[in-house]
Amino acid sequence: MNHLPQPAPLPTDITRSGPLTWIQQWHWFEHTIPAARRVNPTPLADHCHVPASATVADVLAALASLTARHEALRTTVDPLRPVQHVHPAHWAPLPVDYVDVLDAEAETLETATAALAARPIDAERNPPWLARVLLAGGKPRAVLIAAHHVLIDGWGLAVLINQLHHQLRGGDAPLEGGPHPLDMAATQPLERARVAEREWLTRLAGNPTGVLAPFGGTPDGAGRHRLQHRSVDAYADLDRLAHRHGASPEVVLLAALAHDIAARTGEHRFLASVVVSNRARADLRNSIGVRALTVPVQIDLRPGAAFGEVVASVAASSAAAYRHGQWRPAELVAAQARMDRRRGVVTVPTIEYNCYAWPRDYLVPAQYAPPGGSATWSTSAPDEPCETLYVDLGRDEGVVTLDVTVGDHLLDAGQAMALPVRLCGLLRTLADGDECPVPQRPPTPAAPGWWRALQGWVRLSDVEDVLRGHPGVHDVTAAPSGEAAEQGEEPRLVAQVLVDPGVTSDDLHRHVLDHLGEVPGLMAPGRYVLTAIAHQPPRPRGQLRLGTDDTASRPIPPRPPATRAERALAAAVAAVAPGGPSDGTPDSPDTVDMSRCLADHGVTLVAIPQLLALLHQFGFAGIASDELAGTASLGHLATALEPLPPRAPRGGEASP
Repeated sequence: MNHLPQPAPLPTDITRSGPLTWIQQWHWFEHTIPAARRVNPTPLADHCHVPASATVADVLAALASLTARHEALRTTVDPLRPVQHVHPAHWAPLPVDYVDVLDAEAETLETATAALAARPIDAERNPPWLARVLLAGGKPRAVLIAAHHVLIDGWGLAVLINQLHHQLRGGDAPLEGGPHPLDMAATQPLERARVAEREWLTRLAGNPTGVLAPFGGTPDGAGRHRLQHRSVDAYADLDRLAHRHGASPEVVLLAALAHDIAARTGEHRFLASVVVSNRARADLRNSIGVRALTVPVQIDLRPGAAFGEVVASVAASSAAAYRHGQWRPAELVAAQARMDRRRGVVTVPTIEYNCYAWPRDYLVPAQYAPPGGSATWSTSAPDEPCETLYVDLGRDEGVVTLDVTVGDHLLDAGQAMALPVRLCGLLRTLADGDECPVPQRPPTPAAPGWWRALQGWVRLSDVEDVLRGHPGVHDVTAAPSGEAAEQGEEPRLVAQVLVDPGVTSDDLHRHVLDHLGEVPGLMAPGRYVLTAIAHQPPRPRGQLRLGTDDTASRPIPPRPPATRAERALAAAVAAVAPGGPSDGTPDSPDTVDMSRCLADHGVTLVAIPQLLALLHQFGFAGIASDELAGTASLGHLATALEPLPPRAPRGGEASP
């Protein structure tokens, strides 16, 4: 009988173990996503220069001291369960190597840091970090550190780098390194977490998404742009505005970004996903463990409001978001997936706003401008499109640095480079006394081929392409319904679909739902009505109406697994679902509804590695972990499963 693979016996040198915290669980799941699809850079990497008086022995002594002080540097993660293990200080050799370089200039550091970040870190068996000493002429010139995101976050890496540099300069070492995440696990207020989940799901349910899409760049979304803009003037402007409005510079910049989005798109209600350090308490400031979290800030702007009112609104929304930060990410993501499937839209935050730029070595400008000026650096890589606009704010040594990451289908390279320049220009105008009221409507109409539904923006060509991909569909024409607007009803999108006999509305409904997580310009609300036209052409021609009239919606009938791949996936889902059997076989069960997504069955993120391991035991592979976390139905996912190739006999033994 097939069983779940059992975790390896625990080493005898573990001092204590416990669950991953509510923040770490997200990064634990994120690390199972293929590297090309990850949002955050994992592992993180940064560097510090070595003072001229320091030796290699000093570097090793400082790293050993930091390892003894910070338990996160000697913590490993269980491969199948969200559990972490803390080891003693001398549990493993320092993960340090050495590289000879000609100099330690910015370009050298950029290349070396990127190379170290690309090295895999086995946080299941080894220390969750790597260090590399750059030697020039036999003397240490810089120390690079890469860290696994499950155990050390971006702020934690900055704390670690600062403490390392402080010790290399001869400073006194801190007496303690701050609480380990295990120290905080027992203090999680679960009832508060449940209240936060309910509140944010309610807010997200009525929040428009994707408002930047129809104002974007190239339609094919072929790449991703990253750029950095630096401005000395914006630093002073931010301080003046923060003092004037009684808010932090970070809130002022978020308000300016929200103002810019409203001016460009005409949307006055949208979502910002804001990353905060979560280190407000004094005892957490020296902690290098994972504390930073992302909170959804729902922004509501009043048309015609002066900028001071915008700042006050953003500040209030941010404060409300921070108060509800301790939700359980696995359960929240699963609940949100269920909600998204019901209302027929994949929630993608309008903007991701990070009040701390990721390590700058990833985004070093081509050339630094003289003091008081600015520099930009941009590139486009042929990776998957970036569906969200990411803006990172850094304030260092009197310079404001704005890092922007965005996909072609949202903003092309020129538009991406214009965004930080426009933001800095807005700050200057505001600092000079202009109130810059929020525009009533966008200055330009939406781009051709887009339609605004209550749930978000829809690209008509994407709807047509997805429907054409269904077997038995010969032609599709999608257009907004003029009748609904004339009769004062909710706007509808009507798709004229030419189909073979036997293709039903349920088939098309399920097909569109299966592609929600794959096509950013696709929206599928709750109403799908396919009716034959009276005059009966050679092939039936139907209408697929997309609306939100629940009285007309027809639920998709449950469908049991049919193929061998579907039965294997159903058995794995039943085994990891709450209250399911402890194990399963590829021939059971028949009670799993293949027309529903994984979240509909109550499976959360922390169970996905076990589910993938079970599929492997049953002889199947081909599904990525992030696909399981989406809104695609189990039937759609099962089509991607592929039988594992038979293993060649070894040593005369028959293959299992």
